[in-house]
Amino acid sequence: MQVKARPVPRHVGIIMDGNGRWAESRGLERLEGHREGSASVREVTRTARRVGIQALTLYAFSSQNWARPAEEVAGLMDLLRDYLERERAEIMDNGIRLKAVGDVGRLPRFVKDPLDRLIADSAENTGMVLSLALSYGGREEILHAASRMAEAISRGELSAGRVEESDFESFLWTNGLPPLDLVVRTSGEQRISNFLLWQMAYAELCFSDALWPDFRTDEFLRCVSQYQQRERRFGLTSAQVKREDTPQRAKA
Repeated sequence: MQVKARPVPRHVGIIMDGNGRWAESRGLERLEGHREGSASVREVTRTARRVGIQALTLYAFSSQNWARPAEEVAGLMDLLRDYLERERAEIMDNGIRLKAVGDVGRLPRFVKDPLDRLIADSAENTGMVLSLALSYGGREEILHAASRMAEAISRGELSAGRVEESDFESFLWTNGLPPLDLVVRTSGEQRISNFLLWQMAYAELCFSDALWPDFRTDEFLRCVSQYQQRERRFGLTSAQVKREDTPQRAKA
C-alpha cells in the first residue's frame, strides 16, 4: 500500500495486542506469540522510519502486566532482553534513538542493564525515536508527573498559580517527544488500555483486526493512510482549519 508524502504523523503510538491469542489459535504457548510479534516490531519500525515518522512508541509491557502469571512475566522479560541484544545493530546502524517510558526501575537487572546501555549508546543518533513503553501506565505517568511537579512547586521552582500545560508535560515520561498524532491498536479490540492518556487528547485512533504477529507493513500503512484522510480540527471549524494563518493549523 502506498501513502501520500504529506501529512505524515509525527508521533505514532501502537498498542501491540493479540500475541497470546495468535499463539493459542495455533496450539502454541502464549510466549510463542510474543516471540513472533518481535518480527512485527522490526518490520513496523523499519516502515515507520522509511515513511518519515519522527517518533514511534510501542506499548510493550504495561504496569498491569506485572499481575500476569509469574512464568509468563519471566518469559516476557527474557524476550525483551533478547530483543535488546538482537536489535542493537539494527538500531545503531539506522541512526535510531532508543528511549524507554514507564517505571523502568521495576525491570530486572538483566533487562535494565542492556536497556540502559542501548539508550546511552544511541543517545546521539538523529533518526527516528523508538520508545518502548515498559512497566508503563497512563494513570501512573500522570500521578508521577503530578508528584514531581508538586515537589518543584514546594522548592519554589514553579508558581502554583502560573502552571502551564507545557510545565506539566515537562514532568511526563514522554517529555521531549513530538505531540502524539496517531494511536493504533491491533487485534480488533477498541479500547486504549491506560496508554498515553495525557498525550492522546487530540490523537487520531485507528483499530486493526489483525493480531499483532500478523500486523506488518501493509496494515501499518493502511492506518497511516486513514490518518491522512482525516481532518484534524482541534476544536475549530473546518473553515478555520483551512485558513493558512490559523494557529492550530500551524501546530498540527
